[in-house]
Amino acid sequence: MDNKDEISFITKCVHVGNDIDKETGAIRRPLTMANSYRLPEDASTLNWSDPNNLVYTRNTSANQIYLQERLAALEGGEDCVVLASGVSALSGVFFTFLDKDSHVICSNVSYVAVYRLLNQYLPEKYGIEATLVDSANIDEIKKAIRPNTKLIHIETPGNPTTRVSDIAEISKIAKKAGALLSVDSTFASPYLQQPLKLGADLVVHSLTKYINGHGDAMGGAVIGKKELINKIKCEAMVNVGGAISPFNAWLIMRGVVTLPLRMRQHSESALKIAQFLENYPAVKFVAYPGLKSHPQHEIAKKQMSMFSGVISFGLNADVETHNKFVNSLEIVISAVSIGHDESLIVYTGPKDERNHFYPEEFKDGHLRFSVGLEDPDDIINDLKQAFKKCGL
Repeated sequence: MDNKDEISFITKCVHVGNDIDKETGAIRRPLTMANSYRLPEDASTLNWSDPNNLVYTRNTSANQIYLQERLAALEGGEDCVVLASGVSALSGVFFTFLDKDSHVICSNVSYVAVYRLLNQYLPEKYGIEATLVDSANIDEIKKAIRPNTKLIHIETPGNPTTRVSDIAEISKIAKKAGALLSVDSTFASPYLQQPLKLGADLVVHSLTKYINGHGDAMGGAVIGKKELINKIKCEAMVNVGGAISPFNAWLIMRGVVTLPLRMRQHSESALKIAQFLENYPAVKFVAYPGLKSHPQHEIAKKQMSMFSGVISFGLNADVETHNKFVNSLEIVISAVSIGHDESLIVYTGPKDERNHFYPEEFKDGHLRFSVGLEDPDDIINDLKQAFKKCGL
């Protein structure tokens, strides 16, 4: 599609990366389950590790290329690399842009794999220095800058606190320091938040979550300028082996079509449910960026169009009662992940390895609730009956 910069987001979700199949005339590009592709007549000058041409699926696949085109258009980026999982995408950024004796600043409460990579594995194995900060606090980021700071990585909204960091302000700090800014925008999706337009250099997504939206495929993506993305493709995808399978790329391509519709439903339902929880006597706290009580509500309003579908909350109850509440739910399912069509909830107790970084209200344990696409009144009724079973 030549005019992709001129069409709306919702139209891009349907059309960019798609075309008429030349062999069959099908109006949807097919799934191509091939490991290898026909080489040119003269292969003597071929770059066998080229991540942008179809040679070998470890380098790239047809379905991967189509998906990359669509995601780059949705985020307003020059290029995109799609990888096997969200963690593969995050690792790709760190592997590519951090080297021995470099320094990275990261949100102190983040996805657990990021926490382990930056707090333990990269420092211990490669001498990379990491400073974990409350990235909602601009002064903490400024104080953490060092001469060897190569990367600032933030997660906004953050997992599981829903903490919101000011992308535009942090971008100014990164540029002044000569560092890259990467933003994990998984909780928001491209429909609700556009980090590149706010000054980020790279935006990262776990495609497994909202972008796929069906709970049946894994993938990760990094979007940004072509020179940065090509570096990730060549180093972290081709030579570390993080390529996505064609089938997962095809499934996620299908899921993107309904992204705007789903994100509206997730967001509208989550706000209604968060308001219910905030007013329920047995609920200790509710963290949802759409609530006026959220400490970064104003920043969320500034950089997000809606507030997505993840709520964190806690009960005035002990560990046993939290678990009984979760196991009393009938519509909401006790399972990890977010962004599925069905509502998911997970209880994290007070022994989580990141607990010392959590806001005070989280430290006795919390529930991360990914609101699905069910009728919000049905979900509220399910919460009510579970509260009743627990005597709350």
